[in-house]
Amino acid sequence: MPSRLESLAQGRRRLRGGEALFSCGDPLCSLYSVCGGSFKTNTVDGEGRAQVTGFFMAGDLLGLDGIGSGSYSVTAMALEESLVCVTPYALVERLAREMPEVQRELQAALSGEIVREHAMMLLLGSMRAEQRLAAFLLNLSSRFARRGYSPSDFYLRMTREDIGSYLGLALETVSRLFSRLQVQGIVEIRQRHVRLLDVARLHALGRTG
Repeated sequence: MPSRLESLAQGRRRLRGGEALFSCGDPLCSLYSVCGGSFKTNTVDGEGRAQVTGFFMAGDLLGLDGIGSGSYSVTAMALEESLVCVTPYALVERLAREMPEVQRELQAALSGEIVREHAMMLLLGSMRAEQRLAAFLLNLSSRFARRGYSPSDFYLRMTREDIGSYLGLALETVSRLFSRLQVQGIVEIRQRHVRLLDVARLHALGRTG
């Protein structure tokens, strides 16, 4: 959560892996900063199928999707034991009217959410399967780097089924692509532990498929 908003937090909540932080349709009551652990968000289409819409890690903000309608449009679920800082939205809304710096940080957070959604639309709409997975891994790499972690050696908290749902790919396709990247010497994979061995080739794959 941006620094000013983080200072407004009025409590913490710890969740177990698989526990929902909030569910689609719940009234917007709080914004949540991920202090530790990780989350996924998902929604359900008209035919009752769940679709993963995002992955969140320490430093990310959850709940922004509810600001427009007053209720959360996704379900947020912990991927592991996780901790969030809880900020009542009524407080954020009031202070945003009174304090320009709070308003600016809230607007920046909303802008970042819009950019993320647009990037996701591009990913699903114009990229082939290989490009989608390469872009996904590179995005994770950059996010880890921004948080001071290794950009080339990390653990996937989400399942391959979750990755497939997020990228619009079948589970079998995701598994096949991971195997292909490993055979090509671009990545090394041991269960959910991933090492990026050739980032330049991964970038090239993400650009050209």
